[in-house]
Amino acid sequence: MPDSYQIVYRGGTGEITEKKSRFIASVIPIAAEEDALSFIEQKKKQYWDASHNCFAYTLGSRHETARCSDDGEPPKTAGRPMLDVLLAEDIHNVCVVVTRYFGGTLLGTGGLVRAYQSAAKAGLAASTVVVKRYGIPVTVVTDYNSIGRLQYIIAQMELFTQEVSYTDTVTITVLTTEETRQAFEKKTAEATLGKAVITEQDAVWFCEADGELVFLSV
Repeated sequence: MPDSYQIVYRGGTGEITEKKSRFIASVIPIAAEEDALSFIEQKKKQYWDASHNCFAYTLGSRHETARCSDDGEPPKTAGRPMLDVLLAEDIHNVCVVVTRYFGGTLLGTGGLVRAYQSAAKAGLAASTVVVKRYGIPVTVVTDYNSIGRLQYIIAQMELFTQEVSYTDTVTITVLTTEETRQAFEKKTAEATLGKAVITEQDAVWFCEADGELVFLSV
């Protein structure tokens, strides 16, 4: 499993118009195939009077499950182009439904491919896409004389501070990654002259959304 990959944290809706045809893209994050199927049915009921409700979704850190549908459009002019957008932008665990209201003018196969891809991109642009990372919380217990140096290391390495506790000592839990963990622990040991007690916690998945640290399920 990769240590990081892109996901949709918050879905959105985007719309484009092509030769009077409306293309409405609805995007949600999904955790299972059932989530995608339920969302697709929901959109079909919501846009029951539309010409087509095409979809694409992908699940897994390596896109293990990927499905799409043209919903009556010419083969490979809607669902597959939408799925290609998700794969090209390498976004995981996401479902996109593009609803089309026919405007009276045929677009041709090339026009349909471009329209459905543009709609999918508009839906993603209206969503919040984040990087899901695998993190290792490291707890450091040190004295007050070392806190300034430790805070400098955290800021220099651009790490997240999860929790800080002040008693007769200072306890800080810092969120590291596989790439930063060893370097952080080494710098901390050197800065505190080996006096700090460093403990690794159970690994977690996390992302940064709206400027805040968010913990995610596996």
